[in-house]
Amino acid sequence: MNTYTTSGTCSQAIQFEITDGKVHHVTFIGGCHGNTQGIAKLVEGMDAREVIAKLEGTDCSGRGTSCPDQLARALKAAL
Repeated sequence: MNTYTTSGTCSQAIQFEITDGKVHHVTFIGGCHGNTQGIAKLVEGMDAREVIAKLEGTDCSGRGTSCPDQLARALKAAL
């Protein structure tokens, strides 16, 4: 299990696994629970590079980042 400490978002961390290039078991610690659960369900089993391509750069309220963007950064760091 990988743990990534987020910055600039309501969530404090993201836990996830990458197996054979696929994303599994994503859990956000903190953040908007419904939204982060939805993101986790949508990316389950997806290719990590595809998730990065789709979510990287997503902005939340002018913060320059978001929970989806932080997930992309976490996956990039893990690869």
